[in-house]
Amino acid sequence: MAASPDPVKEAREYQRFILAKLGDDDPAEVQAGTPSALRELIREAGDHLRIRPRPTEWSVLETAGHMLDGEVVTSARYRWMLAQDEPPLAGYDQESWLERLRHNEDDPEELLSLFEALRAVNLSLWSRSSEADRARIGVHEERGPESYDLVFRLIAGHDRNHLEQARTTLGELRRR
Repeated sequence: MAASPDPVKEAREYQRFILAKLGDDDPAEVQAGTPSALRELIREAGDHLRIRPRPTEWSVLETAGHMLDGEVVTSARYRWMLAQDEPPLAGYDQESWLERLRHNEDDPEELLSLFEALRAVNLSLWSRSSEADRARIGVHEERGPESYDLVFRLIAGHDRNHLEQARTTLGELRRR
């Protein structure tokens, strides 16, 4: 009988994977560059924007929609961590959000505009935060205690991961 998955171990592996995408780079600089990189990628996708390379994989636009969802959720998490003492941080089922929010039907310009606005506000919040603010903790329901600093770095790695994913998708579609 196979051992059941260890959710704590899986969560830590996810964190390591995403943080490796960031490396030693400044997470604020990485995040500041993401909106223009995402906008360029969507422009480059052209007729391939809404095409999935395989039925279980996301299109370029769906990947952008997931990044927007992440920014929406993280916007709230940042504020809870800064304003409350060790608040619970709900997880979310990214596949359900993708399916039920129908990102492949989104208007790319609206999606990008919202992402850019949220990102700018979140970067401003980060720039005004102190070291004590950045050490504040929220308790993620799947990953356990996480600081504002850690979540901010995770988002930068998340950006890189999904920009890479979307570029790979676009490359596969162009080779067909």
